[in-house]
Amino acid sequence: MIYLDYAATTPPDPRVFDAMLPFLRPDGPFGNPASSHAAGFRARAAVERARAQVAAAIGAEITEIVWTSGATEANNLALKGAIEFRNLATDFGGAHLVTSRTEHKCVLDTCRHLETRGVRVSYLNPDSCGRIAPEQVLEALTPATQLVSLMWVNNETGVVQDIERLAPLLRERGVMFHVDAVQAAGKLPIDLRQVPIDLLSLSAHKLYGPKGIGALFVRKKPRARLAPQMHGGGHEQGMRSGTLATHQIVGMGKAYEVAAAELDEDARRLGGLRDLLWTRLQALPRIHRNGDPAHSAPHILNVSFEGVEGESLRASLPELAVSSGSACSSATQEPSYVLRALGRDDELANASLRFSLGRPTTADEIESAAARVVEKVQWLREMSPIWASDRAAKMP
Repeated sequence: MIYLDYAATTPPDPRVFDAMLPFLRPDGPFGNPASSHAAGFRARAAVERARAQVAAAIGAEITEIVWTSGATEANNLALKGAIEFRNLATDFGGAHLVTSRTEHKCVLDTCRHLETRGVRVSYLNPDSCGRIAPEQVLEALTPATQLVSLMWVNNETGVVQDIERLAPLLRERGVMFHVDAVQAAGKLPIDLRQVPIDLLSLSAHKLYGPKGIGALFVRKKPRARLAPQMHGGGHEQGMRSGTLATHQIVGMGKAYEVAAAELDEDARRLGGLRDLLWTRLQALPRIHRNGDPAHSAPHILNVSFEGVEGESLRASLPELAVSSGSACSSATQEPSYVLRALGRDDELANASLRFSLGRPTTADEIESAAARVVEKVQWLREMSPIWASDRAAKMP
């Protein structure tokens, strides 16, 4: 099998596995990081070392990293926590939030939950390339706007939003800014000393770390205040109670340290492989690259194929691990809402493949995968009476 679904999840880097292993052994440092004894201190030291590794990778202070169970929890904590803190003594109906229609499902579902509490949400439409202009965001602001939430890199198309230009504009207007950086971390340079983002969500398993661990950056100056969504012992500066999973945290720290050190080389190599894949797929007529090629992360390529049925296309490629969109939306069996927001009709959105590349991906795998896709698309088109009649109608 050729695995090209690294945007869904990645295998653990061997260096990450080696860093985690001592904390999984029965005779290892198994203490509770919150305990006040030698075993606890040892675990706590590992947790804080990992916190420093994650902070260094994104240009943050150590105390600005709050551990979560993953990016879904981090996004929930950011949106619910920010809105709730600002409305503890008031009606939620006075609050306004701005986001886009192409956000990850966990952000959109959180926004819909907040709407049931009376929060008014503005969902911005991207252009045909998937971009949200900073001017669009500014035009959507009202005196009641308390939070803007946008993802840095779209998880289905790889489109990069202009976060660096938008962030200072929102800071000038006193509006909190949350960014889902799950697909950006380790793929694009992130320096929060230079970009005034207030809240930023991170994940480990998209970056060769373990599943079940993530983090939320919460800026200290000016301070971003959150209402906790999990109550208990007041862990993580009161923002996220619960016993910390030392081994997972250690793995995330190592994954971010490695990613920061190898970012430039990874981006260069993956961008080259992505471009090679797109070049090979263009042997097929009437295919569409979804997203803005000029503003795209190096590891994602999303392509729609005219004249084929999406389920049949995916079923014809059992040796390729690719997806039709976000893994978190795959249970719905509906065409991608992200691609529909870009203007693709249901048929074309359904006949799309997301190829996402990772460190283990080789040029030989790209050549083989492209050849297989070209072969199967041609085969399905030849079997399609609709494609044949349409092609005949277009002939002179």
